[in-house]
Amino acid sequence: MTGTASASARRITDALLEECGRTYAAEAGIRLRDTPQPLYQLLVLSHLLSARIRAPVAVAAARALSAHGMRTPRRMADATWQQRVDALGEGGYRRYDERTSTQLGEGARLVLDVWKGDLRRLRAEADGDTEVLRAGLRRVQGIGPAGADIFVREVQAVWPETGFWVGAKGLQGAERLGLPTSTGQLCDMARDRDRAAFAAALVRAALDRETAETVREAALARS
Repeated sequence: MTGTASASARRITDALLEECGRTYAAEAGIRLRDTPQPLYQLLVLSHLLSARIRAPVAVAAARALSAHGMRTPRRMADATWQQRVDALGEGGYRRYDERTSTQLGEGARLVLDVWKGDLRRLRAEADGDTEVLRAGLRRVQGIGPAGADIFVREVQAVWPETGFWVGAKGLQGAERLGLPTSTGQLCDMARDRDRAAFAAALVRAALDRETAETVREAALARS
């Protein structure tokens, strides 16, 4: 990617990050660090985001669960099924609330049983192998390929051994914006930037055509 195309891509990237360069974890109020509680909160958020429901609703539901104290696998497992349903409902997450409440309880118990409540143990098991990490995540009830993608995409901010990760949805956003759809080229564009925020911004462009148009117009104004 050279010359005019490179300059155009840089303008689009700058506009994209300015318009929506924030992770979903940040939007959900999760101060992501390599410690057990925020990593578990990210797992819950990834579960909620992976359902066929609007991202703002999933984020609001994650905030509601957190506000009700369900920020650790122990607190999630100890909450009643109805308490989880009620918290999800407060966030507007009503379409899948009953099934999701059950999955959250079962998933929390698995995290406690397998990794003693600490997802850093899964990180150690993966030992830098992203596919092993994703397979481990998919052991958790409610976490399928999409949920694993979301977790890896967001956790790259604190687990850099995952490498640059955008996932299928991020590549869709790149295509919509007219950016390269090669992960390697996108990685080059993310150099010296917040990679997790860039990847999340690409996803936002994929999910919302208006956002993508706003970014393209802002990039044109920079030329």
